[in-house]
Amino acid sequence: MHVVVIGAYGSAGAAVAGDLAPHVGDAIDRLTLVDNGDPGGGLCILEGCMPSKELLSAAAHRFEARDDGRLTGDPHEFDLERIVAEKNDRTRGWAGHRRDGVESLAERDGIEFHHAPARFLDDHVVEIGGDGGTVIEADYVVIATGSVPNDPDLPGYDTVTDRIYKSKDTLHATEFPETGVVMGFGYVGMEMAPYLAEAGVDLTVIEHDERPLDEADPAFGDELLSIYREEFDIEIRTQVYEESLERTDDGVRLHLDDGTHVDAEAVFQFTGRKPNLEYLGLEQTSLSPEPGWIDATMRPPNDDRTFVVGDVNEREPILHVAKEQGFQAAENILRDIDDRPAKPYTNVHHHVVFSGAGVYPFARVGHTARSAAEAGHATVVATRTADSDGVFKSKNVPHGLGRLVVDAEDGTVLGWQGLHYHADTMAKTFQIAVEMELDVREMPDRAYHPTLPENVDGLIRECAAGVEGI
Repeated sequence: MHVVVIGAYGSAGAAVAGDLAPHVGDAIDRLTLVDNGDPGGGLCILEGCMPSKELLSAAAHRFEARDDGRLTGDPHEFDLERIVAEKNDRTRGWAGHRRDGVESLAERDGIEFHHAPARFLDDHVVEIGGDGGTVIEADYVVIATGSVPNDPDLPGYDTVTDRIYKSKDTLHATEFPETGVVMGFGYVGMEMAPYLAEAGVDLTVIEHDERPLDEADPAFGDELLSIYREEFDIEIRTQVYEESLERTDDGVRLHLDDGTHVDAEAVFQFTGRKPNLEYLGLEQTSLSPEPGWIDATMRPPNDDRTFVVGDVNEREPILHVAKEQGFQAAENILRDIDDRPAKPYTNVHHHVVFSGAGVYPFARVGHTARSAAEAGHATVVATRTADSDGVFKSKNVPHGLGRLVVDAEDGTVLGWQGLHYHADTMAKTFQIAVEMELDVREMPDRAYHPTLPENVDGLIRECAAGVEGI
């Protein structure tokens, strides 16, 4: 059996490669790993979640210092060159470790690595290195090529591309314009906007809906709007869409569908990402990429020997999910070789947005009140604001709220949302509770030190009382 992994440097591809490598010489005869990344190491490490945390940490320190009325003096300014240089040094080191790990697999018999592009000539027939390159007729192919920016289809877009900062440009920039308009207020826009504001950019954000955070209950989106407007002085235009872009002497003009426009020196484009499939030659195969084309076993419905994992399958674009999908795909290849049925990949919804410069992150695990009701649960819901706990006030981070949802009949913890200081770290508690299907009444009700999780204790206590009272 010969397995080809296209996109071996990324989180999903590296997970597949690492789990299949021990089986080469046994269930698998040959394993070919391919990636043309330069330098390579995966989107998250080089241009995504890991470098963004470097920037957000600087923004968090500046924000907390200037926001604390107990401190005097002018706030510090960003040393953008140092921020970017230190970010690059660390992330390139991590990426190098990833590359070394993948390439070292090729030191084993039966495994080879190609630092080259790959494309399909037919189903499971892969050409490596362009015309005249190596052609492999594989038994299994894994596509793990990640994602690329999704450029908006707007009149005038092509005339202002030199005045557009995409996420990669923003991560590497050592200088910024004085004014900017943000297109795209998903998780990348929510994370990058406070960084830009702390860097001194006067921002206007375009939000299509009434509020951001579509996955959350409305109260969380409303709270985030309040934090961004009041704490970061960001103008957010809601319920409005972009219509066209126009080049001006001073920068760009973004025309909106309500008849107004926004003038700025530059556009910050955070309009999402799309599967990186353009150069794979899928038109030569029976594969037809479209929304929902990859099932939970990580395969398209018409091909049991092709697996598509990570961002490229559009199922859930998060690094840790990509890795888990890779592990599941590797297991399913081995199961298919042994004529055993494939296992679907399932996970509890878990998502963190490092909003508010990471000082006020949003986290969600499992159900919201709405999704729990849609799934047929009668629920008990508790909500607790951050300013109801003295510890948040004493740390000068009084904004935000938390919400816990449990089953009204048996007390099973169904989900939690938090938009407040350290919500990202508190999410692990509720991941355990949801995945283990704990009864909220059996969760310990006792003092815990340090006291920041008092918000969590209050939610648990209120829900437990609510279930007992039914």
